[in-house]
Amino acid sequence: MRVLIVCSATNQQIAPFVLEQADSLKKIGEMVDFFLIRQKGIMGYLKALPRLKAKISDFKPDIIHAHYGLSGLLANLQQKIPVVTTFHGSDINDPKVLRWSKWAIRLSAHSIFVSQKIIDIANVQKQYSLLPCGIDTDSFCPKGKREARQKLGWDAMATYILFAGAQDNVVKNYPLAKKAVDLSPKAKLVELKGYNRDEVNLALNAADVALMTSFSEGSPQFIKEAMACNCPIVSTDVGDVKELIEDTNGCYITTFESDSVIENLQKALNFAAKEGRTNGRSRLEAAGLTDKQIATKLIEIYKHCVRNESRNRQ
Repeated sequence: MRVLIVCSATNQQIAPFVLEQADSLKKIGEMVDFFLIRQKGIMGYLKALPRLKAKISDFKPDIIHAHYGLSGLLANLQQKIPVVTTFHGSDINDPKVLRWSKWAIRLSAHSIFVSQKIIDIANVQKQYSLLPCGIDTDSFCPKGKREARQKLGWDAMATYILFAGAQDNVVKNYPLAKKAVDLSPKAKLVELKGYNRDEVNLALNAADVALMTSFSEGSPQFIKEAMACNCPIVSTDVGDVKELIEDTNGCYITTFESDSVIENLQKALNFAAKEGRTNGRSRLEAAGLTDKQIATKLIEIYKHCVRNESRNRQ
């Protein structure tokens, strides 16, 4: 099957989870190419339509898979190739973007949502699946903490708490994480910014606890990557985090109150000191959230859409 991925690259980079999902499709024998949208805003997306049509004429895809609502809207402005759109969270949680995403939902042959919470917000009724992005469990895997800290140049004896993103990303709610960690004796808060994917894996193995204090999320890769590395976790109840870490030892849900963050960080640090690492990786595999498992499900969705398109044209 020939799959054309339509996604944003406004900062000259494709989101790692989109790239990794495409790689997982290639590994099982699918032919994948990209169409990148480099301008921001609804007009930036719409202006890309002539280039998209030219790309379709050149690549001749069987299916288009768009990531995020605006990409889905653009992809559906052509009517030759069926479109599957994945909604990742910010395109549903932000009311300004949601109105465009609803058009993409209406026009897409099939919609994929990464968590039940954004399905509820979108109020979608038909032709959709709940399918989070998978994790490359070959790249994200347990390693020795000492080895990981040596490679990163971290102090072997310090206590490290890894924050789930950049400080300046408002949605990530860094001030709450900083307030809580500042009141936790001797702990250091590390911003997850500027790391390549290998270094993210090292950081998740080097950290004592992974901390996410976001206001909203879809199905955060940070949490699933931490689980793949068996790293203890503290997170706010956003997206599908509660369902993901449920029954996983050493992982805790906090409220948005700093006292709750501090209390749960201490539980996670106590667990790390006593037990070491969690059983997150086995929980992730049992939930069917490895990249290989998700790619297999995607192919079934693609085939279903192509069959329906063929029947409609007869």
